[in-house]
Amino acid sequence: MTILEDKPSKSAVGARRVGVAAWRRLSRQPAANVVIVFVMFQLVVIAAALAFPEDFRYLSPTNIALLFRAIPVLGIMALGVGMLMISGEFDLSVGSVFTLTSYTMAILYSAGWPLSLAVAMTLGLGALLGAINGIITVKTAIPSFITTLGSMLVVRGIVRWVSEGQSASFLPGRLFEQLLVGSIYGVQAQILWFAGLAAVAGVLLHHTRLGNHIYLVGGNLNAAVAVGVNANRVKVAAFVLSALGATIAGILSTTRVSTVTASQGVGFELKAIAICVIGGLFLTGGRGTVLGIVVGAFLMYTVEDVLLLLRAPGFYLEMFIGAILVGAVIMNTWVAKRGA
Repeated sequence: MTILEDKPSKSAVGARRVGVAAWRRLSRQPAANVVIVFVMFQLVVIAAALAFPEDFRYLSPTNIALLFRAIPVLGIMALGVGMLMISGEFDLSVGSVFTLTSYTMAILYSAGWPLSLAVAMTLGLGALLGAINGIITVKTAIPSFITTLGSMLVVRGIVRWVSEGQSASFLPGRLFEQLLVGSIYGVQAQILWFAGLAAVAGVLLHHTRLGNHIYLVGGNLNAAVAVGVNANRVKVAAFVLSALGATIAGILSTTRVSTVTASQGVGFELKAIAICVIGGLFLTGGRGTVLGIVVGAFLMYTVEDVLLLLRAPGFYLEMFIGAILVGAVIMNTWVAKRGA
């Protein structure tokens, strides 16, 4: 007796092959990888929160509100740092710029300056600091790591000199606070600012000449110069964007907590770089997306939040950042080799 076996149809086999091919193409994209990891992680922690609602309050309104207030600050800073990294440079001074510009805004407003002018001067100062970093880097041809390490220490010294170790208060009024850090139709204003600035960064990187030049300069400097791109100007512009990201993050943070201290931005630069690397940006430049940066910020903060909810010791957070940073670099290198 002959046993008939059901064989998959040609259409089913073709669909399967198309699906496998699509999955392989997707897995070669660093941003896609971090999105997959983020979704899987969320599924696990949400399931745990539903199973143990009293012991693991991940889905509680209070915890979600805290996440939506914390993520935008470093997320916005990472947007600027990420655009600079795509151009092939680094900025270790963003934490110090974050603090100095915040102090500047608080001091100017307390001295009687109009709020709009104080904010404008703060943004101008941030852009100036970024331009100085960029000009020094491109004119002297020294690594941006060294340039911004030096400026980080210089700016941090200026902060301590200006502040004299004292905190500065910033009470701009209810309207300004509501627009920047309040609740708009039940949604945290900070997360809306993060989303809006991410959209602006996405348009700039993917739909403007400057964005194309940033990718080209970071990916192949010699080719960029050969086709007539002013690489020095592009890099200075990227440094300005990095500093502006730190400045806007400082404005949001200072408005939320109503004060600024000399140690407020210490370590932020490393976290911002970690977010970018987790999000699929290459340390060598030329690769990366705004989506990856955004998801990287959410992933890093949600993992930290889970560790805190589990009452893990504080040093676990530092261990996590270090481990995931190395792991992300290894993953990005592997993806680059597969895509080559």
